[in-house]
Amino acid sequence: MRYRVACSIGWAFIFMAASCFVYGQAQEPSQANGGASGTAATASPTEPATQAAGKVHDDTYVIGNDDVLSINVWKETEVSRTLPVRSDGRISLPLVGEVQAAGRTPLQLEQEISTRLKDYITNPEVTVMVQQINSEKYNILGQVGKPGSYPLTLTTTVLDAIANAGGFRDFAKQKGIYILRQDAKGTESRIPFNYKDVIKGRNPQQNIKLQPNDTVIVP
Repeated sequence: MRYRVACSIGWAFIFMAASCFVYGQAQEPSQANGGASGTAATASPTEPATQAAGKVHDDTYVIGNDDVLSINVWKETEVSRTLPVRSDGRISLPLVGEVQAAGRTPLQLEQEISTRLKDYITNPEVTVMVQQINSEKYNILGQVGKPGSYPLTLTTTVLDAIANAGGFRDFAKQKGIYILRQDAKGTESRIPFNYKDVIKGRNPQQNIKLQPNDTVIVP
């Protein structure tokens, strides 16, 4: 009888030990996950969303009339907005009022807006990005489908300009294209572009990036 009681107690002890072991193993992943969650929670970003996304401080591009600006003031949705620069070169924002945008870089405009907002917001975080460039243009004239003036992006090449204009008309002289460009002194230069050579991989350096007020002539 004593042997049976001892065996029963022994088996009960083994069963309890095994149960504790299984329970402990099951708890470890849960605790690990809980630790990971806790770490993720404490690592939540404390900087403005614009910093996390990579704030753009462009001190080279000069804003012009009709450019579309994206202005973000961190945690101030009522002030943040996307708007075009008016024909008088100015924009209007809540709390800021009228401010000159044309003739300034995005970084300079950020600083101006931040200074004005300090009367209302503690340490305002302002980001100004040029969402659409409309002030800088190039022209393409002659034997193309849609001659005229087009907005200039930072990467527009001669081939891009021809494509944007709908390609060539039937009698276009594709070997005689040229670009008219003026320097700061007003001196005009003529840059040749042989379409046939460029698309065949010869003289690829002729496919230059266009500059503001360049005119592509397709005879």
